[in-house]
Amino acid sequence: MRQPIFTGSGVAIATPFTKDGVDFETLGELLDFQLEHGTDAIVACGTTGEASTMTPRERREVIAFCVERVKGRVPVIAGSGSNSTEVALSLSREAEEAGANGLLLVTPYYNKASQAGLIQHYRAIADAVSVPCILYNVPSRTGVSIAPETYAELAKHPNIVGVKEASGNLGNIQRTRNLCLEDFCIWSGNDDETVPICALGGVGVISVAANVLPAEMHTLARLCLDNDFSEAGKLQLYLKDFCDAMFCEVNPIPVKTALNLLGWEMGPLRLPLCPPGEGNLERIRETLVKYALLPAE
Repeated sequence: MRQPIFTGSGVAIATPFTKDGVDFETLGELLDFQLEHGTDAIVACGTTGEASTMTPRERREVIAFCVERVKGRVPVIAGSGSNSTEVALSLSREAEEAGANGLLLVTPYYNKASQAGLIQHYRAIADAVSVPCILYNVPSRTGVSIAPETYAELAKHPNIVGVKEASGNLGNIQRTRNLCLEDFCIWSGNDDETVPICALGGVGVISVAANVLPAEMHTLARLCLDNDFSEAGKLQLYLKDFCDAMFCEVNPIPVKTALNLLGWEMGPLRLPLCPPGEGNLERIRETLVKYALLPAE
């Protein structure tokens, strides 16, 4: 039976930028902060990392930097998906060469592939690499959703080990769990669904909120894995307002704004993303005060 590449809370880490490129000094400090507070995996160059606006060279350098900084203490998983299978193959090979322990592969966006096309796309990538592949289902961004029956087919591939599920469709997640091999892992792709997905057999979360609250998200996932769903439910409810605030505008605008407010010097968002409006900026600030991360004015 295949073992999960990680269980618990993996952070979809934000990328700090300067006007000239990636701010590796701040990225290193962020990685240290995550590891000091219990994060179980680093997911680099994902949606939260603004990978879609990074050059191929920046992606390679960020992945290699994370691998070097983490030094094997937790897995480093690299976002290497694309709407072009050939591009995804290239990015995946480069991520493996840079030392990534696994890959996160978003469904091909814009093309709106059929389920048969998704199977061929993912098999082509998984055949070309030797590291574990995690599928990423986020239909609100990509316009296509992976069907439970498609998961069942893809789960037969030895390199396809699980999925980050951000569809919000708990019914399909139940069907997936019933149809798939026992060692096909499901990670929550939505912070506020960590407990329900883990209660359905999930093994953790790939988290946006963990950028700011790594210890809390680690504890939430650990309570679930320890089958203490009573306490996990209480913590999930406590974190709900924070999770909602981190999605008051499209990710990663709120979480990167929160990190900047907390003094992390994350630098600018890259266009077409832009700073939040005044109302949401105040909401993010008030949320940080509510959770005792900023002093009340």
